[in-house]
Amino acid sequence: MQDGDLPARIARLEACEAIRQLVGRYGVVIDNRDIEGIGLCFTRQGSFRSRDGVMNARGREAVVAQFHGRFAVLGPSMHWTHDHLIWPDAADPDRARGLVSSHVELVRHDRPMVCALRYEDAYRREDGEWRFEDRLLSFFYYVEVQDYARSLGSLLRMRAYEKPAPADYPEALQSWRDYYSQTTR
Repeated sequence: MQDGDLPARIARLEACEAIRQLVGRYGVVIDNRDIEGIGLCFTRQGSFRSRDGVMNARGREAVVAQFHGRFAVLGPSMHWTHDHLIWPDAADPDRARGLVSSHVELVRHDRPMVCALRYEDAYRREDGEWRFEDRLLSFFYYVEVQDYARSLGSLLRMRAYEKPAPADYPEALQSWRDYYSQTTR
């Protein structure tokens, strides 16, 4: 990048910081049950989905309604954001993609649980504000607190529902499968 690109470089840095603020704010509004704040995190046509298909809302109102349904079975929660990768769109300064690693401590159906998860995000600046255009949720584990140690080594680490199910990652990732198919020969 050349020195003459300084205004563009600053604009990208400012966009990345605004996107980080959006991701941080998302966890707070979810934990606070701030319904208006949740809606404002998403574009008008934004979507929130889960890799297992249980959640699949499109449009701000549908996303908010979906969270009402989620909150009906959830008690207190605490979201933490960890690593956050952001890829600004080189062709459109109002768009970016991201990958967010997180974990959550929560109560679901009166059971204390812990989750490790990732969000695959598409961000868009709408009305001057960065918002989620699409948010895809995947789980590494979702288990009861007392089952954490013995379930972590299991493929069936998704235990939010009645029957344990395979976790969304890493075993389903192509890079994971490629690595282990090559190293176990």
